Parts: sequence; structure tokens; C-alpha cells
Amino acid sequence: MENAQSGPGTPPVPEQPPRRRRLWRALAISLVAGVVAGAAVGGALTLLPSVEHHLKPPARGAGPQALTEVRAGVPAALPALTALIGDRERYLRAHPQDARAWAVLGTAYVEQGRRSADAAVYPKAEEALRTSLRRVEEKTSAGSAPETVATANAAALDGLAALASARRDFAEAKRWAEQAVQAEPQRWSAYPQLIDAYNGLGDYKAARSTLEKLTALKAQGAARPAVMAQAAAVYRDRGWREDAAAQLADAAAAARTPAEQALYLERTGQLSWERGDREDALRHYEEALLLDPGQPAALAGKGRALAALGRTDEALTAYQDALAAQPSPQYMLELGELHEALGQRSEARTQYDLLRVRVAQDTAGGVDDELVLGQFEADHGDARDAVARLTAEWERQPGIEVADALGWALHRAGDNEGALKYAKTATDKEHGGGVRSALYMYHLGVIEQALDDTGPARRHLEEALRINPYFSPTRVTQAREALRTLGAPADADTPADIELAKVR
Repeated sequence: MENAQSGPGTPPVPEQPPRRRRLWRALAISLVAGVVAGAAVGGALTLLPSVEHHLKPPARGAGPQALTEVRAGVPAALPALTALIGDRERYLRAHPQDARAWAVLGTAYVEQGRRSADAAVYPKAEEALRTSLRRVEEKTSAGSAPETVATANAAALDGLAALASARRDFAEAKRWAEQAVQAEPQRWSAYPQLIDAYNGLGDYKAARSTLEKLTALKAQGAARPAVMAQAAAVYRDRGWREDAAAQLADAAAAARTPAEQALYLERTGQLSWERGDREDALRHYEEALLLDPGQPAALAGKGRALAALGRTDEALTAYQDALAAQPSPQYMLELGELHEALGQRSEARTQYDLLRVRVAQDTAGGVDDELVLGQFEADHGDARDAVARLTAEWERQPGIEVADALGWALHRAGDNEGALKYAKTATDKEHGGGVRSALYMYHLGVIEQALDDTGPARRHLEEALRINPYFSPTRVTQAREALRTLGAPADADTPADIELAKVR
């Protein structure tokens, strides 16, 4: 057990002790982005044409469950979200002054965009949420009841924080979430957005402090499993895998809807995958898909696990299903690398071309895809372009993922001294890099090998394979080859718990 002193408990969060391309390509992307952006903004401006004015808020009918879930800040199924959006649009055509309904509509758009990876929805979400804030200002000026105004205001601020987080704009997410907490401190749903924002900005101390404030609210009912899942995310980032798994197990058991339970099962599958347990990961992904068929993250996770089990045809199908549900650049990159590992270079290039187009579309919706694009360019494109992109991203959002990606890009561009600084940052527990990542350790070991730092290189490459012997369809083989090149260490350099014979 990695963290034996803190076991699972019945409260939402058990108490824890302190720890933890070129020119032509750029031009093409700009042109595509411009076309998509124009269409998206135009759609937002014509969202709600006038219709009959006798409609009432739909307490029953299409999407009532999604309405409850969106208001509570918990996951909702995509079909129910679609129904809810239709209801809110119809209602707001007749009642355009309803600030709370605008907030619900905007937040539902955000969740729809997340589920479908359709960034074209995000400008509509922003328009709806800002409309809600304007309606709140009007009600305040008109002297409406303060508690009603505060609730609508907090709901809109919550939605704007969620939107910024979905766009990977963590500075904006922080700004909106802090305002939401200030507007209604007892409203729990803004706190997870704030934690994610602090993590994205590399402020892990603030993230932990915010988790403490969230758990102090003692959220009950629909909020309780979501709070446990948020705690699990923080524990995972600090390397406390067993505590994270315990929280997710409790969250899944307490979840009130299939979509919510499926989300927590998928995250449990992620934890199993990260520790190299292919079979357990696959089991959790398949359980999630029984509850929420077509869930993209579970499908992509299933693809990873099946590939690691050697069931590559099934893995390719799972990835294709994931992309059909959610054309995520990250899934395109993973599928492309699986094709490469199978020697299918033409198929890999197809995925990489699609990735570039998708990034352009995301950019038009205000999404920051510089991290995944930098990761792609470092390994499959222009490493210097990757360095430029990721350096700028690091200046904006200095999180652990960016540190690892920038370090690797610098290595690929030939700057190993510069690379080492960022690779160490990504794995430094004292500064937030507590997550146990085989990929991060692999990157650090390869960079150290390039600097002829043999002992640490060997230890970190061995650790990468010990954390997850299946972490990448291509890099596992490269890690083993690097260890063969490094050779056996002197006895004094070998940690007692490492047996080189097991690294095949």
C-alpha cells in the first residue's frame, strides 16, 4: 500500500496528513479557424429567435433529470443534455429576462461541449452565461430579492468557470471561480473548478487548501459523490493512489445517475491503468460503458488497455468508437501512435492530419490545445515549434503536464540541459510533481541518459517500467532498449528493490 497511514473512510473525504509549423501549416490552421469561428459566433448571435410567449419553465418533460444534474454540478448524459438545452431554449425565447435559466442553458452548453468535444458550442455557452450576468445586473438595479440575485449570479459565474476550464484557460477559470465562491461561499460546485484552475496554474498548495474548504462544507445528497471524486483527483496528483481509489469507489457507490457512476468508474479505470493493471482497468472501463454506452473517455481507456493486452484489432475499434463520440486531439494522437507501433504509417499520418484540423477547430471555439499540439510536434513534427508553443504555454499555465511536455520538447530539439530542469520539475514531489507517471519518469530517464548521467537514467527508466510496464505502445520498447544500452550498474548504484533481470 503506497499510503498505508490513511485508509478509506465513510466521510466524503477522510482527513489526510500533510504531503503531496511551419508557415504554411500555421496559415492553413488560421484559415480553418477563421471559418469555424465565424460560423460559431454567428450561431450564438441567432440562438434564440422570438416565438410564442406562453411557455413555462419545464419542471417535467424532456430533460428534467439533466436539469437537476446541471443545477447540482454533476455529470449528465448527452441525450438528456440535448433535451434540456431544447427546453431551455424554448423557454428563454418566451422569457428572456430569466437570469437563472440563462445560466442553466450556458452551463448545459458547456457540458455538451465537454461530452462531444464540439468547441463550436462554447461561444454559445459564453453568450448565454454573460447574458445571465447582464440579467442579474438588471434585477439588482430593479431591487429584486438579494438571495434570488445571488443564486443566479453564482450559477452564471460557476458556468463561466466551467467554460474556462473546458477551454483550458486556467487563469480565467480561477477568476470566475473565485468570484463564484465569493458570491455564494456555501455553494460547493465552484470549488472543484477552482481546484482544477489552481492545478493548471501550478499552484498545488492553493489546490489542497481549496479542497479542505470544500470538504469543510460537508456536502450531502447529490454533491457528496462529486466531492469525493474531486478529492480523489487531488490525491492522485499527490501520488496517493490507494486513497484516490477508495474515494472513487465510494463516489461510484453513492452516485445517483448512471452517467455520474460511469464517470467515476472510468476514473477508477484510469488509476488502474496508471499502475499497469491492464485487466482491472479494462474491467472498470467496460463497467462504465454498460452504464453510459459511448462514453468517450471509457472507450479510449478501453483502447489503451486492449492494446496493452495484445488485442490490437479490438483496441483500434475502441479508439475509433471514442473518436466517433468525441473527436479529441488527444485520442487522435494516441490512435496515431498505436498505428505507428503496428507499422501502419499511412493510418498514423491520417490521424495526425486530423489532429491538426481538430486543433484549428478547437482554437476557433476558444480552446487552448497548445499542450497536446506541442506533445504531437515534439515526437512527430517540428520539435522547435513544440518548444516555442510549450514555452509560451508554460509562461501562461505552469502546470506539471506542461513542465513534462516542455522538457521532452527541449530534449527532442537538442537542448538536454534545458530539458532536465523541466523534467525534474514534473517529477519533484516537493513542488507538486507527486503524480506517479511512467511517462514522466521515462522522459526524465532518457534526458539523463543523453547527458551521460548513467545512474539516475537507469533508475528512472526502471521506475517507469515498474510504475506501468505498458504505458505506451512505442516508448516501452524504447525504454527497455535504453536500459540494455546503459548496461548493468555497479552494485553500489543498484537500489535494493530493483531486479534488472525482470526488465526484459
